[in-house]
Amino acid sequence: MTGDVNGTALAVFALFFLAVTVMGFSAAHWRKAAGEPSLDEWGLGGRSFGTWITWFLLGGDVYTAYTFVAVPAAIYAAGAAGFFGVPYTILVYPLIFTFLPRLWSVCHRHGYVTTADFVRGRFGSRGLSLAVAFTGILATMPYIALQLVGIQAVLDVMGVGGGENTGWFVKDLPLLLAFGVLAAYTYSSGLRAPAMIAFVKDTLIYLVILVAIIYIPIRLGGFDEIFAKAGEAYGRTVPATGRPRGALVSAPDARWTYATLALGSAMAMFMYPHSITATLSSRSRDVIRRSTTVMPLYTLMLGLLALLGFMAIAAGVKVTNGQLAIPQLFEDMFPAWFAGVAFAAIGIGALVPAAIMSIAAANLFTRNIYKDFIRPDATPQQETKVSKLISLLVKVGALVFVLTMDKTVAINFQLLGGIWILQTFPALVGGLFTRWFHRWALLAGWAVGMVYGTAAAYGVASPAQKHFGGSAGEIPGIGEIGYIGLTAFVLNIAVTVVLTVVLKAAKAPEGTDATSPEDYTADAAPAEAKAGPALRPGPSPAPRTG
Repeated sequence: MTGDVNGTALAVFALFFLAVTVMGFSAAHWRKAAGEPSLDEWGLGGRSFGTWITWFLLGGDVYTAYTFVAVPAAIYAAGAAGFFGVPYTILVYPLIFTFLPRLWSVCHRHGYVTTADFVRGRFGSRGLSLAVAFTGILATMPYIALQLVGIQAVLDVMGVGGGENTGWFVKDLPLLLAFGVLAAYTYSSGLRAPAMIAFVKDTLIYLVILVAIIYIPIRLGGFDEIFAKAGEAYGRTVPATGRPRGALVSAPDARWTYATLALGSAMAMFMYPHSITATLSSRSRDVIRRSTTVMPLYTLMLGLLALLGFMAIAAGVKVTNGQLAIPQLFEDMFPAWFAGVAFAAIGIGALVPAAIMSIAAANLFTRNIYKDFIRPDATPQQETKVSKLISLLVKVGALVFVLTMDKTVAINFQLLGGIWILQTFPALVGGLFTRWFHRWALLAGWAVGMVYGTAAAYGVASPAQKHFGGSAGEIPGIGEIGYIGLTAFVLNIAVTVVLTVVLKAAKAPEGTDATSPEDYTADAAPAEAKAGPALRPGPSPAPRTG
């Protein structure tokens, strides 16, 4: 990087950014139903999206700027280990095909807006609901921050904002402006804004990847040359560690960590609040099924995208921050105008998920903290107002995180998100199929998983392992372990099962199940559920065990 401003690329980037800004504000009137504001309208787009909108929206919030920047950057830094993102996005779709339609049905029937709503209704526990909401917000915050890191990486490569000696305000002014625009149209349009912009984002991403996977290898002498140069670079010893930089193929002793990381990441992927928010915005359970059957197209795109890490090595890209490797590759290899298109794809790829994530986190706070513990009699209009304000605060918190923390530290914190959110799996997915687990046991298992996962993640010594969230360390009496999040999940399940047996034997109160078996297969909501949110005051139904 020279530090000079790439005027052509910046102009193209600004043009696309302006276009999606206009779309973001105009989305406020897109498919909007008449009537008073509500979380169903602002936070779930009126629950009216069809197959293609849902598909683009799911792709928009699952495949983020962090994915487009960090997956190839991980391969650039450490080789084959970075490919874990490809198998886990293959594993996840059969998994979610089994439980997302059930979640949609029960949430649609009862008017649930968040996963914590469902957990409270299923287990009759405000404490467990609070734990799920807290975890969702906690895991989402650094994820939003990393979308802003993606935008900042693009701006840095374009030379916008001044050099290292420039004052912080001037240096970060472009990021502040991008943040302000994102906050404004999210506040105005809610989920409809990222749903509309997702069409542009995914079209640009596919275009850039298809061009890159053909054009860059031609310039570099073909894939044989790319792999040869990458293999040579990975074979060199890193002075700081005394070990090779990486490998084109994972070593046998690293394969267990790789496999458990892929499995654990797949299980965690659709526990994130933003993934569920996109799911609940669809109009039928059949839409969910159809969308998940075509989601693997994104996995194909991700596999091609990952190869850019090898190309960056073969092209001789030298950066001190690995997150800049792919933006720098685009600037070095493409004409300036197409580099601007690529930068716009990454920037818009950050705006879409950041908007969905902030909405999802705001909905969790509003429904499961504000309404449950602060103002139980809040009207739908008051809920919507609070959620809008909280969505702004969430983005401000993420912005402060980006501006004040080292970017490498930020990425390591993001890895904790997967460990944390995976601990809600027993309550959410388990609750969709059985009422056997005791609410107090689920809460205890969640606490054990959270404490162990957080402590173990910070105990990992190797920076590379911190980057991928894995651990090849030894636990006495168990042997080699893999992904920390999966280990924490196993402990979570063990504690939950044992305590459930104990609490049932002691006849501890199990709480009231507000759902019925037919709720999990229904494709339509009763009229009263459509009229307003669930968890309304009133007599509790008899406990169920189905």
